[in-house]
Amino acid sequence: MTTPLPERAGRRCHNLINPLHSTHYFSPDLGRELTALGVTDQRAAYLAVRAAAMGPVGAGVVTATFYNFRPELVARHVPAVWETASPDVVLAARARAVGATLRRLLGEEVLASKEMAEAAELALRATEACTRHARPLYAAHADLPVPDEPHLALWHAATLLREHRGDGHLTVLLGADLGPVEALVTHTATGKGMAPKWTLATRGWSREDWDTAAGRLRDRGVLDADGELTETGVALRREIETETDRLDRAPYEHLGAPGVERLTELAGELLTRALAAGAFPADMIGKG
Repeated sequence: MTTPLPERAGRRCHNLINPLHSTHYFSPDLGRELTALGVTDQRAAYLAVRAAAMGPVGAGVVTATFYNFRPELVARHVPAVWETASPDVVLAARARAVGATLRRLLGEEVLASKEMAEAAELALRATEACTRHARPLYAAHADLPVPDEPHLALWHAATLLREHRGDGHLTVLLGADLGPVEALVTHTATGKGMAPKWTLATRGWSREDWDTAAGRLRDRGVLDADGELTETGVALRREIETETDRLDRAPYEHLGAPGVERLTELAGELLTRALAAGAFPADMIGKG
């Protein structure tokens, strides 16, 4: 008999697994690898490494699947970036960068530990229940081979779990009538999203775009005059996360309550080490 998952257990696990995937986006190792290929713009590098699994796609596909990037920003770099470095070359560079990043943040002893191998095995087992339909970023990454080294296998599994949840989350945002900028503004207003300066710098939107979206949200009663979430806004974000949990429940139900609990524990320990080693900018998260 399967033990039911505690409420939000999958979300808690994801919230610790996902940052392990994201460490390479802020890593000098990624910048070094992509610069060596001729991709020197940081935003072009991000678009390339995340989209490469889909092949040499155009700006329309990237804009659709990434959801909250300004279309003009995407079109500035895609598909031109594939002329500088093909998707296969980018994927190989990303793998090297991920390996170097995890080695620097966690250390050789952790990478070679039995706990790392256990975390990789659990995370990969969870991905066995992920589904491809209507999940383009997940499906593209699911076609990639699983690396042999445990730390890279864990990163690969974390990527699959991230994109599986993310693709479902976009469906929920559409249902909630939150466009790209509205989604960013409301997430930041929760205190758990990127600070506006990081969002604007990385997603390509202007301060005017941000303020205009905030105005629309005030008209809907989602934000108050100070830019804080109203009761309606808090309820909306809660509903969005709950529905995202529902769409993303399969991998964690497949892993089972004991497996989810153990993966959450192991991922938390790894993330704590990565954070202590400076994996992310100190001012990245928050409302300021």
